[in-house]
Amino acid sequence: MTTRQAETIWQGGKDGSGDFETESGQIEGTFKFPTRFEDEPGTNPEELIGAAHSGCFSMQLTAFLEDEGYTPDRLSTSADVHLEKADGGGFEIPRIDLTLEAAIPDIEQDTFDDLTQRAKENCPVSKALAGPEITLDATLES
Repeated sequence: MTTRQAETIWQGGKDGSGDFETESGQIEGTFKFPTRFEDEPGTNPEELIGAAHSGCFSMQLTAFLEDEGYTPDRLSTSADVHLEKADGGGFEIPRIDLTLEAAIPDIEQDTFDDLTQRAKENCPVSKALAGPEITLDATLES
């Protein structure tokens, strides 16, 4: 099966930084403590997890929809990844909130609800992130 790779090279302590890139070269950037734990502009691991999760969910839902004979006009999915201090020290990601706004012609609400729930439970990133609670708020636009 497929294996994908990303790499980070960290230099220095907490005041240092880590340059990351993906195997494809499509995503690269720099991690720093202030971009993760403060308001300094820049990316962080949680933002990338959110991008991966929202993309995976949208792709899984599209596959399920097409299997049932539906083609979405638009799926707009966001993932809010919550980074919080953990009891006993350190940090954790206890919850990821997926929010979907979907335009799907001729689909019934019950079918939409079933397929979105199945996509949340079955997308590979959801499975990989099974530790945190993953919520879903899905709206079918009329």
